Amino acid sequence: MDMIIWLVLVAVLLGIEAITVGLTTIWFAGGALVGLLAALLGAGPWLQTGLFLAVSFLLLLFTRPAAVRLLNKKTEKTNVDALVGRTAVVQETVDNLAETGVVKINGLEWTARSVQEDVTIPKDAAVRVLEVSGVKLLVEKIK
Repeated sequence: MDMIIWLVLVAVLLGIEAITVGLTTIWFAGGALVGLLAALLGAGPWLQTGLFLAVSFLLLLFTRPAAVRLLNKKTEKTNVDALVGRTAVVQETVDNLAETGVVKINGLEWTARSVQEDVTIPKDAAVRVLEVSGVKLLVEKIK
């Protein structure tokens, strides 16, 4: 009877993972599989449950971060996130004290501020976008 419960649990957890693709229940499916193997080898219910919990926890702890990193590696930055690291040209002098500054990047004009409060960046200078803060680009002059 224990084997059927573990088999159903493995199937349900894998089904949930297939539907959500969130790398959440797959680790528990691995633990349930170990519980199933323990049941097949004649282990008692407490050992089966203990193995399920231990293996699920260890899989979640040690393999999930690596799997998430591997899967998210191919995620391409879009929209505003794609601007970070790019080069822009100053259209209006960037001066944090005067609260002025406009840069042009990808054919669009953006309000810009220098990452260094005391640095003024002149018109037509090339800058690198370091961060996006609200609707402003935080830039530094390329030397």
